[in-house]
Amino acid sequence: MKHLPNFLTCMNLAIGCVGIYFTLSSQKPEAFYFVVLAGLFDFLDGFAARLLKVQSEIGKQLDSLSDLVSFGLLPSFFMLQWMKDLTPFYWIAIVIAIFSALRLAMFNVDDSQTNNFKGLPTPANAIMITSLVFVPFELYEYTLMSLCIFSAILLVSPIRLIALKFSSKKWKGNEPRWILIGGIVLLLVVFQWAFIPFLIPFYIVVSVISFVINNKAENF
Repeated sequence: MKHLPNFLTCMNLAIGCVGIYFTLSSQKPEAFYFVVLAGLFDFLDGFAARLLKVQSEIGKQLDSLSDLVSFGLLPSFFMLQWMKDLTPFYWIAIVIAIFSALRLAMFNVDDSQTNNFKGLPTPANAIMITSLVFVPFELYEYTLMSLCIFSAILLVSPIRLIALKFSSKKWKGNEPRWILIGGIVLLLVVFQWAFIPFLIPFYIVVSVISFVINNKAENF
């Protein structure tokens, strides 16, 4: 059982590789599905490691390498493939992979990101990028290029974002997390697939509002 977390991490990696293959085959919606599936295994490997109490440095490094493929390279190739027929500057999409690597390296050496994140986590960024295929209107080359740069900045930005790590199931102390989850569920029920491209922006907005309110309360 001690190898279960690393097996789940390798599944994350394998799914990311398959997702890249489909992305390079111009099957855009599939990229999103593979990112979500890889994200599930990314959650499960950490959950299993904590449950079995088998966290290790090798597991930590393997997790980062897998995340770079599934949540760095995959969305980067997704945008590259999308833009290659629209603009000669389609290589700008590579910044997503580069800044995902920077984000993962920064996370590994930063002990302050236990209860919240500093900058946008790579899985969330990958979901945001690959879900663009569901936007109900046409996205032009300059918009796509700008989104690549914007997502890269978000990855290494100093903004604090909610981490869905519960110390207990109680409302008190977990208010922002429960509000975020409840809001996402409600909006998904109401708008269904139309809300998917706006899921991560909603997460960012709720997080920023939450931390602004908390900072004001602490300084009051």
